[in-house]
Amino acid sequence: MTNDETVTRIPRIDFAKAAPKAFKALIGFDAAARQGLDPALVELVQIRSSQLNGCAYCLHMHTTDARKAGESEERLHMVAVWREAAPFFTEKERAALALTEAVTLVSSGGVPDDVYARAAAHFDEPELAGLLALIFTINTWNRIALSTAKVPGTDERVAH
Repeated sequence: MTNDETVTRIPRIDFAKAAPKAFKALIGFDAAARQGLDPALVELVQIRSSQLNGCAYCLHMHTTDARKAGESEERLHMVAVWREAAPFFTEKERAALALTEAVTLVSSGGVPDDVYARAAAHFDEPELAGLLALIFTINTWNRIALSTAKVPGTDERVAH
């Protein structure tokens, strides 16, 4: 594909309509995962996972949500290069982003002990469990959006 080409989407299954129980269960899991976590951190995690998974639909949705919640453009631009842009993020955010990458890319070497320990040093057990659940849910949402060819810029959350 050249830079001039765009991706043409062929209509695919509407997962929410075709599997409403599974969809509602995932919404519940997602809501439970967020409890007790800083909303700004939630968006950073979802943005980073969506970047790694190449999910434009979710990336658009979560950068939009982050802006609405008051996140700065400067930090949003730095998420993809958070290691090189360390001063833009707290140590707790960097630990969460490192864990997000390890879990999202789990097939590339698992979740290293040092990455897990770094996150565990910044999150108590309930928070760490919530963070892991959040990473699991965004990875699932990314896979749903990519598999069903969701179109970036069309936030369908209000439709369900």
